Amino acid sequence: MKKIIIYLFISFTSLLMLTKSTNAQNTTTSKQLLRHVVLFKFKDDSKPADIKNVENAFRSLSDKISLIKDFEWGTNNSPEKLNQGLTHCFFVTFNKEKHRDDYLVHSAHKAFVEILKPHLDKVTVIDYWAEK
Repeated sequence: MKKIIIYLFISFTSLLMLTKSTNAQNTTTSKQLLRHVVLFKFKDDSKPADIKNVENAFRSLSDKISLIKDFEWGTNNSPEKLNQGLTHCFFVTFNKEKHRDDYLVHSAHKAFVEILKPHLDKVTVIDYWAEK
């Protein structure tokens, strides 16, 4: 009887640890976020109205493309002067690489790029999985 209790205890403990491990992996996977960081430098001859049009067009993508989990943007105000002329940062968040990949070829994104192109001098893009 003692062996049966020990066996049941070990089996139950192993099952509990396996369940916790699987849940932890699922939680980690579901909480991971793919960040798509885009930095722009506009051409010197771009007018403020042109730049505003680009900002508005980029902002509107989150309403047009449901794959976007989150979106934020802003303009550089760093006192370090290390931005190399890049003035605008757009931060797009996705749950999966496939969502990012589908976003890049989405018709709304392609239309945005056409609005951007005449005013774009320099761009830097970095994608990464957020870690804490």
